[in-house]
Amino acid sequence: MDSGELSGAERRVWAALPAGTRAALAGLPAADLRTLLLAVARDRAAAVRPAEVLRRWREDRFVRPSEVEPRALARLEARLWELLPADTAGVELSPVVPLGTCSAVAPISQNRIVTTLRGTEVVSDPTNALAVEAVTRRQRQGRTGEVHLAAVHRVLRAQDFGPGASAHFRLFTLVSSARDAGSGRTEARLLIRHLVWWRAVLAELAPSAGPRLHATILDPVVGERMADTVRPALAADGILLLDEPDRQRGRGYYVGCALRLTLHDGTWEVGDGGLTDWTARLAGDAKERCLVSCLATERLLATRVDG
Repeated sequence: MDSGELSGAERRVWAALPAGTRAALAGLPAADLRTLLLAVARDRAAAVRPAEVLRRWREDRFVRPSEVEPRALARLEARLWELLPADTAGVELSPVVPLGTCSAVAPISQNRIVTTLRGTEVVSDPTNALAVEAVTRRQRQGRTGEVHLAAVHRVLRAQDFGPGASAHFRLFTLVSSARDAGSGRTEARLLIRHLVWWRAVLAELAPSAGPRLHATILDPVVGERMADTVRPALAADGILLLDEPDRQRGRGYYVGCALRLTLHDGTWEVGDGGLTDWTARLAGDAKERCLVSCLATERLLATRVDG
């Protein structure tokens, strides 16, 4: 990063340090840099007094507890686990993942992610973490194998979501990874799998809230399979899939197709997802296919409570 790419705050900090500091730090081996940063953190922590901890607890949006009722949330998430297909493996993720887990495969700024001093980052999206785990498991399989994973995790994100919004929330996530069968057939099969399951979940857990499934086609081949394979399969189960051709969010992040799960006539988004190239990039194999999707369980619970 050259000086023209620095933010105002970054320029101010570097200007306050002795000349050559930035280059010296950039040139340190990773282990030495971690040692230095940990020493700084230790020294700063030693100066913290109990009153400061209490103040931060009250004021820092990163550390404030969620206002959700944990017993109700646990019951809802337990039912989600019960509804999962038997061939979907559950994964209990670590609170942290390797540094760059999101930004290495997706157009995400590291500024949106809480980075640690030990070469890791706090999980900001479990789908990225599950994609890494999916590749690990796929590499132990034959080429015709596939992996279906699920996790529920409290994520922490650095961006400010506005007044009163929590910086952390729980997501129930699915990731499916399989080998390309050509002509979008693998993508179609994975889309049917996820969409049928999410529709069943919303139909059971929020039946009176008008659950809807939405899709935005981002690739013509996937669009063809959506028309001749996915929609007929969904229609056979009485599932309507709504087109969102004008959706802009997610373009450049998802490939092939983007999904949304909503309630209340489409006004209350509770889930998101889409096809990605993450497993292909992680494995260095363009034939790998990946579909991710997630549900914000606290948002779904709020609908159920309000209803």
